[in-house]
Amino acid sequence: MVPDINLDDANLNPIDKDALPAEQPAVLAEGASQEGAPVEGNTLGLTLGTEAAPEEPKVRLPATIRGKVQPDGSATGTGRRKTAVARVRVSKGTGKITVNGREFAEYFPVEKNRLLIEAPLKALGLFGQVDLNVRASGGGVNGQAGAVVLGLARAVQAMTPELHGILSDGGYLTRDDRMVERKKYGHKKARRSFQFSKR
Repeated sequence: MVPDINLDDANLNPIDKDALPAEQPAVLAEGASQEGAPVEGNTLGLTLGTEAAPEEPKVRLPATIRGKVQPDGSATGTGRRKTAVARVRVSKGTGKITVNGREFAEYFPVEKNRLLIEAPLKALGLFGQVDLNVRASGGGVNGQAGAVVLGLARAVQAMTPELHGILSDGGYLTRDDRMVERKKYGHKKARRSFQFSKR
């Protein structure tokens, strides 16, 4: 049987008494009440009995701005995708989009391409508030749609750099560098070989 050990201060030897931490009175900061005192061992600086004010989100500014702001208040940006190039001018308006002098729905009849171009405007809450004038050349319809998205994002970033975080998180400022691989000699296409015949 193990005897009960009494751990009160009278039965401890002097060495054990020195090993015990001495109780220290709680020290409050000047002007702080017991209710709003910091939590002991709290490294975050939270206080008891009070609600912490929500922190304002930090605004991420771009390291480099590739678009240009014009004297009339509009902004321009150039986007590229595959072999397509799109020069986009963004100005305040009613949401009208023209591509090479033609209506938006007429130039991009496929809905997927129209939604792709409208995506950055909807993410920023600018859909229907700005006019777009686009000059697109080279490549095909899909490549030009991707080029318009990059040019639009760069133009909007130049107008309002504080929106950089939303554009960056959405991937609208990333240049899609995938290109068609070139054909090689001795091959039918980039990697496809001619049919092999044994005899």
